[in-house]
Amino acid sequence: MSLNKEQIISKILEVIDTIRFYIQRDGGDLEFVKYENDIVTLKITGNCVGCSIQDVTYKDGLLQILKLEIPTIKNLELIEEKQPESLINWNDK
Repeated sequence: MSLNKEQIISKILEVIDTIRFYIQRDGGDLEFVKYENDIVTLKITGNCVGCSIQDVTYKDGLLQILKLEIPTIKNLELIEEKQPESLINWNDK
């Protein structure tokens, strides 16, 4: 049985909700952006931005889980939400 786009998005959101705890536990988070042309786009935030094991977590982990649940998914794209620069008051040093 083939799923329509709304059903696929619903399934994607279920998978995200299932793993979100583990991502948040390490100080990061992820947000669904879109599903188009069999590609899932997510925005990652917090400690996920610039993380050295980002590929393992998302491409090797989450993408494989998504493909198991929704075989038509071809790829996963990540958008990094840049964190604001920390303010340093040099007068306090």
